[in-house]
Amino acid sequence: MAEVLKVVRLVVPLLLVLCGFVGGYIFEQRILTRLRSISQRTGWQGYQIFIVSLRGMTLLWFAIAGIFVATLTIPLDDTILSPLQKTLLAILIASLTVVVARLAVGFVRLHGERNDDTSPLTSLFENLTKLAIFSLGILIILQSIGVSITPLLTALGIGGVSIGLALQSTLSNLFSGLNIIMSKKVRPGDYIQLDSGEAGYVTDVAWRYTIVRDIPGNLIVIPNAQIVSSTFKNYSLPEREMLLLLEVGVSYDSDLEKVEAVTLDVARSVLRDVDGGLPESDPFIRYEDFGYFSINFKVYLKIREFFDHLAIRHEFIKRLHKRYQTEDITIPFPIQGFYVPDKDKTNSKHKNKEFDRDSRRNFAIRGDN
Repeated sequence: MAEVLKVVRLVVPLLLVLCGFVGGYIFEQRILTRLRSISQRTGWQGYQIFIVSLRGMTLLWFAIAGIFVATLTIPLDDTILSPLQKTLLAILIASLTVVVARLAVGFVRLHGERNDDTSPLTSLFENLTKLAIFSLGILIILQSIGVSITPLLTALGIGGVSIGLALQSTLSNLFSGLNIIMSKKVRPGDYIQLDSGEAGYVTDVAWRYTIVRDIPGNLIVIPNAQIVSSTFKNYSLPEREMLLLLEVGVSYDSDLEKVEAVTLDVARSVLRDVDGGLPESDPFIRYEDFGYFSINFKVYLKIREFFDHLAIRHEFIKRLHKRYQTEDITIPFPIQGFYVPDKDKTNSKHKNKEFDRDSRRNFAIRGDN
């Protein structure tokens, strides 16, 4: 009988632990799958964020519950039971912290995607959010297992001064990155150009650097402090749509009314046919000045965003050149004056120089004699 009791005492805890794992697996495979199908029918992405945040954690929670109940059925010494239960509690709090961090990042990202006025979720903002939640979770874990956090906070406060002095450059870029995000003057997806020449699409704002991808596809890594302290142009603000300016010149004997009509007709066809143009907008031209060899003007075409200027400019120049040839409108060649010296005068000067050189040589010989 005693041996049977011993076997029962060993089997029951194992069964409880096994039930915990099995229950967690069933919950993961059945319940979460059904919740995912429900979320797809409702169309609210918040359900999907909850499901993704719980992925893998429910199995852990069921396992912790099984182990905890199993410890209550085993007559363990307090020196073993107490550390074991504290460990389980620490793991539970840590997993809850992970879920909260996932939820926070997911909902902030969702809100940023739905609202253009909201600061976008960059890796810097995401990492800072996780850092704040995980720091709070660690403090809760320490407090729950009986470790006083007051001396730790005091030590961190004193050590923070030394760390700040040692990491001035890093902290400068960190706070510059926060300034970039909160000011909403630079966002992922914007095309920017710094006064120092760097230009491209912003892909991310990290701890120290802003990552920019130029037109050929190369990545440019720019310190955050450099962006904050420099002058730059954002081609995506206040809106992504922009006016493309193209300079054209025609000969002085051209009919300017005809030039304007033909040019605008070509511009409308380009905006209508080429991807990136805005056909509902009205292009216009403005004559500017009388140049040395042409009458100059600018054509204004509204495009969807900065990158579209490559295709629009390419097609507009081709069509305009062909149409001008058809309409007998001349685009004059640049005229540049240059000086051609007179051959006779040049030869005469050359001979005079030779005569003067021979005279000086003869004079030097007579002087020696």
